[in-house]
Amino acid sequence: MNIYYNQLRIRNAEKKDCEQLARWWNDGKVMAHAGFPNGLGTTVAEIEKQIANDSDKTKRRLVIEYKEKLIGEMSFYVYENAKYEIGIKICEFDYQEKGLGRMVLSMLIEELFNMGAQLIFLDTNLNNTRAQHVYEKLGFKRITIHYDSWRNQLGELQSSVDYELTKDDFCNLK
Repeated sequence: MNIYYNQLRIRNAEKKDCEQLARWWNDGKVMAHAGFPNGLGTTVAEIEKQIANDSDKTKRRLVIEYKEKLIGEMSFYVYENAKYEIGIKICEFDYQEKGLGRMVLSMLIEELFNMGAQLIFLDTNLNNTRAQHVYEKLGFKRITIHYDSWRNQLGELQSSVDYELTKDDFCNLK
């Protein structure tokens, strides 16, 4: 995948990106919303192995560039019946809350529907109201809330919300 829009680019993660991905994934501030306030504790070599097996038919890790600078990452996982699960993180805090997340989500979602996706789904922490607002603007429908359904690395109970999006409901915000 290699998608451009204005000064944004989404592309497949490559070996050269693994060092940056490891920094983000091991940073508790970046990963706290996903339940890892202590980071993932992963290595560059582990990430290299993971992305070496990426495929548009199964799963793909992507990086987000803005003005040619890496600012975040995305992913998609392919399930049967053309269902795709997506994830996104704007990892560089200076680039959060600037509308870039909704733009790159629009870019990715449009591409996945063009690739044949029938349904796109995701989940997020119930406390992440900023993300929920963006997902709902894009047309995602709230499916269910899982209250106190998992614990983060610190043992704190967390809740999550599931969202789904069909092509007919998609509101492209580009």
